Amino acid sequence: MNEFFLEAQDIVKCYANHKALDGVSIKVPQGKVFGLLGPNGAGKTTLIRIINRITAPDSGKVYFNGHLSQPDDIYNIGYLPEERGLYKKMKVGEQAIYLAQLKGLDKREATKRLKEWFDKFEITQWWDKKLEELSKGMQQKVQFVITVLHKPQLLIFDEPFSGFDPVNAELLKREILELKNQGHTIIFSTHNMSSVEEICDNIALINHSHVVLQGEVNEVRSQFKTNTYRLGLHMGDELSANSMFEILSSEEKGGEHIYTIKKSSDISNSQLLSSIAAVNEVTSFSECLPSMNEIFIRTVENSKL
Repeated sequence: MNEFFLEAQDIVKCYANHKALDGVSIKVPQGKVFGLLGPNGAGKTTLIRIINRITAPDSGKVYFNGHLSQPDDIYNIGYLPEERGLYKKMKVGEQAIYLAQLKGLDKREATKRLKEWFDKFEITQWWDKKLEELSKGMQQKVQFVITVLHKPQLLIFDEPFSGFDPVNAELLKREILELKNQGHTIIFSTHNMSSVEEICDNIALINHSHVVLQGEVNEVRSQFKTNTYRLGLHMGDELSANSMFEILSSEEKGGEHIYTIKKSSDISNSQLLSSIAAVNEVTSFSECLPSMNEIFIRTVENSKL
């Protein structure tokens, strides 16, 4: 098994006077969820179109499961685009079978798998309805099913939660994680950070046509840590700042006195806790790592400089 299922190397793509991608390289690990992040217009969709062989790079290479990308690889890709593309006047079941056949399934197997998915998503009653009769959320469920039906090795979801209510967004999150557990490699493209920490194992952040940050999610968050901690003390205890730390905030919560503190960089956690525990009863202690949303904003703003 290859460590990386997909690699893009030094991809360049220009449109007229605009350079959409400028030497972009990413490595997508086998069997993981890879977050392709960036603000609108950063170049994410262009890279996805190149991976899907919808368009070709001006230079650079894409490797798919250990070999240079070739036309037949599209049969092992499931792509859910941000701009949905189903036929409004066509019946839901009919077009789902048709699209599954385009991906190599025979009609009998496609029908069997579709029935299972439609039951799971509770949309069986819409099988003989025209797509235009469905709500936007229902239409997106149908397109998700069509994307994953042929069990491709690589799944690409471009803003999959767009327009979904919280309940259905949570349903899709669970299904994406289940697909990962089944061994699929997944690219999850978004500019919304709310789901990245829950879903993604690795990320690449693209801004202004360049990769400006890449790595495993927890490692990336650790890179941006600020020596900030949450400290819980027994309700009767009071914390006093000293040369080891400063107090940023405090609150009473759940029978604890909770402090947010910033530790001096030359002080170890053991030294800090020993000092505090000598005069207080410590009930909890944890590091405050920045959220992916904070990292996203900071990195995008710094890359403008």
